[in-house]
Amino acid sequence: MSDTGALVYVVDDDLSAREGIAGLIRSAGLKTKAFASGQEFLSAPRPEVASCLVLDVNLPGLSGLEVQEELAKSGAQIPIIFLTGHGDIPMTVRAVKAGAVDFLTKPFDDEDLLRAVRQCIFGCRHWAGEIAERTPAHRLGDEVPSEDANFEGIIGRSPALQEVLRLVEKVAASDSTVLLLGETGTGKDLIAHAVHNRSRRRQRAFVKLNCAAIPTGLLESELFGHERGAFTGALTQKLGRLEIAHEGTLFLDEIGDIPLELQPKLLRVLQEREYERLGSTHTKKVDVRIVAATHRPLEEMIVENLFRLDLYYRLNVFPITVPPLRERREDIPLLVRHFVQQFARRMHKSIEAISSKTMEALTDYPWPGNVRELQNIIERAVVVYEKGELSVNQDWLASESFLAEPAPQPSFRRSATDEREVIGAALARAHGRVSGPSGAAAKLGIPASTLESKIRAMKINKYSFKAV
Repeated sequence: MSDTGALVYVVDDDLSAREGIAGLIRSAGLKTKAFASGQEFLSAPRPEVASCLVLDVNLPGLSGLEVQEELAKSGAQIPIIFLTGHGDIPMTVRAVKAGAVDFLTKPFDDEDLLRAVRQCIFGCRHWAGEIAERTPAHRLGDEVPSEDANFEGIIGRSPALQEVLRLVEKVAASDSTVLLLGETGTGKDLIAHAVHNRSRRRQRAFVKLNCAAIPTGLLESELFGHERGAFTGALTQKLGRLEIAHEGTLFLDEIGDIPLELQPKLLRVLQEREYERLGSTHTKKVDVRIVAATHRPLEEMIVENLFRLDLYYRLNVFPITVPPLRERREDIPLLVRHFVQQFARRMHKSIEAISSKTMEALTDYPWPGNVRELQNIIERAVVVYEKGELSVNQDWLASESFLAEPAPQPSFRRSATDEREVIGAALARAHGRVSGPSGAAAKLGIPASTLESKIRAMKINKYSFKAV
């Protein structure tokens, strides 16, 4: 999305601050007009509609909050970003309740302000493009969101997603451990980045470790590091992810896959903030914020003695559940346009519109693979696109029966009784285990989260299959 031509008003009584903010905004390719007081701003002619207002709270005469109230009374629709030198919580609550888009405390980070401004610009264009979205063909244009224009690159305006972002805002300022829960493909890694980028640690490293992607024998070395000669093949000293993430954030993705024997060492990091490299007796202190994520049901894993209860309590300080795409369908058109624009640019194709039939089909589809599945479908559609409106072959949208039934298994579509029998047979072969390479989900060819949902809905006692 191009921001060229967007106008941003700045109201601040401090001359150096006012000029600095205006210069920063102009450096981003935006137009700006600056005012020294609320009275000057309200009384000045404003022939152009602004995309955003950067407003100081503590102004002489009319305060920033009073300026906001006057604008609301006049019916002016200008997104407001408040600036203040005082982190006053009641004032923040009052401003946000009155409709402020963001609230930054001086001294603020330049990128934080520009990100908030771009979010305002995107919001204005999205509102202006709503009428166009109702036309038979969904045209692509300025209303297509870009990653810079959204909260840390997260696309969506649904209540379910906004609640997640509200929780991110609350927890980011602290150093509390965050546990991200949700199905595979929902974007938990983006939420983890958002927590880091909104925290005091944003200038430090964000380090990711996927616990499911690294062989068990190497995971401890990846996490804690090792000394030369610690084991066969350890020819040099290696820094672990913990050490690299010192004073920053360590994102432990798929924490449910961490081996049981390694869990006490991670628990020690969370409790004592200390560890040793493999092959060393020297204890190292670490200052790191832990964000963990999993699609697995940790409570059930605790019952199965696959996950430690004390580690769960240490990780589950501030849980955030990321909703599946089917629970925020109003975000699907935004995501579709975003991915179409992204892949069209990458493949040097010009796509102006998406067929109404395609958009309807994409919105109605349950998306068991969530945003990741949607992204893959759109990429395929752009690859085969030749001319006219973009369309998606609806055969590409795999039905639940296709996902749940690798032949020659009985179809899950036949009846609830058949489906229950198929699940029971798979659980019996897997001795009650749902996840993992030998679990029932793998035998059925479906995501573990999907199978867990079916088991809960049918009230199947998977633990009864352990002795089979």
